Amino acid sequence: SLASMSSPDPVKCDTLAQHNKQPNHLLLLNSNCKMTKANTAPIKWAQRSDSLYITIALPDVKEESIDLADETLKFKGKSENKEYEVDIAFLKPVDAEGSTYKVLPRSIHMHVMKKEKDAEEFWPRLLKDKALEKNQVKVDWDRYVDEDEEEEGFDTSALDGGQGMGGGGMPPGMGGMDMAQMMAGMGGGGGMPGMGGGGG
Repeated sequence: SLASMSSPDPVKCDTLAQHNKQPNHLLLLNSNCKMTKANTAPIKWAQRSDSLYITIALPDVKEESIDLADETLKFKGKSENKEYEVDIAFLKPVDAEGSTYKVLPRSIHMHVMKKEKDAEEFWPRLLKDKALEKNQVKVDWDRYVDEDEEEEGFDTSALDGGQGMGGGGMPPGMGGMDMAQMMAGMGGGGGMPGMGGGGG
């Protein structure tokens, strides 16, 4: 009958899969179940020699769970009553503890530091998996610069008050400060104003 041919109820997927003795059908049922759970969230990215700027382009995200490790990024959250997820492996290691993120009304922004800062090189792509990158990741042209034209780091003002990832994070008040500007301000200035002399 037509009723018996209808697609399996997602709630009963696992039960059906367990009773099915043919491995091919088992895989098919499992893949169908997974598709009913969460949508893949769209990602935009840009980079500088020392860091990545990753945007998960979902509005009004609630119940978010973000897990950044040195080699992977996992995200789950709800947007407009739909569940979304991200599960990606980076092309090269990142510094999870030195990275920050913030949930904004229109998207989630992440400033992720590269692990190999001394290399000072641009990555050819964001993910290890080329096929996944093609389907899930787009270049953030608003923040893009050519490797030969890099002059300064990202404007991280959108991340003011953002949360640290990987258990570390920046000290309070440091979130929105551009590291390149901070270093420039510290170096070559001849010390802090008003600090010179005996201060009698």
